[in-house]
Amino acid sequence: MSRERPWAAVVAATCVNLPLGSLYAFSVLLKPMEQLFAATRSELSMIFALATISFTVGMNAAPRLYGAASASVLVALCALCSTLGIALTAGAGGLALVFIGYGILFGIGGGIAYIVVQQGVNMMVRRHKGLVNGYIVGLYPAGAMIAAPLFGWAIGLWGLRIMLAGLATTLAVTGLVSIWLVVFAGVRLRPSSASAPQPLPPGGARIFLQMWTVFFLAAAAGLTVLSQAAGIIAAYGGSAALALFATTAITGAIAAARLGGGWLVDRFAIPQVMAFAHALALAGTILLTLWPDPLVSAITLAMIGMGYGFISGSSAAAVACYWPSSHYGRIASRLYIAWCVAAVSLPVLAGHLYDLTGGYRTVVIIAGCGNLIGIAIALTLPRQEEKKLDNEAVPHRLG
Repeated sequence: MSRERPWAAVVAATCVNLPLGSLYAFSVLLKPMEQLFAATRSELSMIFALATISFTVGMNAAPRLYGAASASVLVALCALCSTLGIALTAGAGGLALVFIGYGILFGIGGGIAYIVVQQGVNMMVRRHKGLVNGYIVGLYPAGAMIAAPLFGWAIGLWGLRIMLAGLATTLAVTGLVSIWLVVFAGVRLRPSSASAPQPLPPGGARIFLQMWTVFFLAAAAGLTVLSQAAGIIAAYGGSAALALFATTAITGAIAAARLGGGWLVDRFAIPQVMAFAHALALAGTILLTLWPDPLVSAITLAMIGMGYGFISGSSAAAVACYWPSSHYGRIASRLYIAWCVAAVSLPVLAGHLYDLTGGYRTVVIIAGCGNLIGIAIALTLPRQEEKKLDNEAVPHRLG
């Protein structure tokens, strides 16, 4: 067996996910796309929603591809798919090619790559799984934090098309580096034949349903912030400069929260961490409803986004706590269906309500109600110590 290098697998995941995280900087593209393609906010919301659907399709297809090709080959195909998608978007003459390039190819390539590198890392890492998984899921908003100011700067200097061409080039270069790192790390996607089968937790279906709902409720609010932060702040009277700065800061806060969510699961009970995350987001929605001010909107959107970030990081860590590592990709990809459903619910509704009313107040109230429900459900999850004892019991299959 080739020597395993977990650190190289983590670096490979970093190279793969950082540029793909530009998906979360989509709000910076709203105005330029509206002007270039004469598009409505609802149409652009649908493009973001389609990208998340494609991403989820890719994530759920990834575990079925483990036996068809090696990790390096899968990463190479994903890099090609994502690069081609952004290149098509850069040269698009209308929204149809944007739907195909950004909405489908970019999303599918990113989704498969996301699960492949996450599965590979979890097959290697033995300690601090919460922290490591929090770091991996934090790479997407971290990538958006880097992309948002670069996008704004490049669009202002060269225009939307040149900026997208630069993103396509970046995806191609980081894809090549990632392929080499995956090979060097000795990443494998399935246990060796000599490995003993690991038992699945009793009550897995119930736990999964609870986690799915908690994740969905947080993601609905968080993805609304990520996809439309600049537009929301502008709607509350904020300047373009404040909107761009806040978009960058919010993605950075979400990245830190995802890392923190995984780290907290290594130290505290999962129900407490997830309930705290929803409570933080709920506080943000209440403040923004009571004080609809531009600066308040920037701060409270960060709170809502961080609530989603803590849930995202703790959910990734919880999968590693509740289920064996060999099943990580399969369970995680199913959990991320909640992320997809969330993306086509509240963010799309937000764009539609904005076109009708010119504001986001109703959407903020809906998000707060979801956070309140999320707190109640999160507190019903088992502590990870309890599941560790349950794993010694008779295996029971999920679902």
